[in-house]
Amino acid sequence: METQSHIEADSKLSRPVLWGTLTSFGLLLALFSFIADQLFKLWMLQVVDIAAAQPIVVTPFFSFVLAWNEGVSYGWFSQAGEAGRLVLIALSALASVFLWVWLARTSSPLSAAGLGIVIGGAVGNLADRVIHGAVADFFLFHAYGYSWYVFNIADVAIVAGVLALLYDSLRESRQSEA
Repeated sequence: METQSHIEADSKLSRPVLWGTLTSFGLLLALFSFIADQLFKLWMLQVVDIAAAQPIVVTPFFSFVLAWNEGVSYGWFSQAGEAGRLVLIALSALASVFLWVWLARTSSPLSAAGLGIVIGGAVGNLADRVIHGAVADFFLFHAYGYSWYVFNIADVAIVAGVLALLYDSLRESRQSEA
């Protein structure tokens, strides 16, 4: 007869590394953010033809433009050439796998949601690098001669997901102190 601790050890060893209790929820949100990002990019590039129509002024402080980002967030570490593009593709793919493993191990629905939308945004920008060689960005906020970096729905998903993770981490920290 097996002891309870032996059975618990076996179940921990057999737990899949890439699938936990909230993985489906997180990946559903990843799929949603990925599809929203890719459909918007397709619409802007093919239907609106933003390359020919830009800028499209929506308000005095917001416009649609087309900016091809060859780097990471806000154009940092811009990589010209095929080798740089391949490095960014590999790093994005590796980060997505790391986030998926984290998602499989989380027990917090808010963390699962945050990780899911970060994964969806990361894969959305990864798809752009593979398909176009750079990430298509469209949203430009500007006022009084100043402008913010041009960004896209995938970037919004990544920032929102990180904020959800930070909030959940701080909330858990406060609960453990109480």
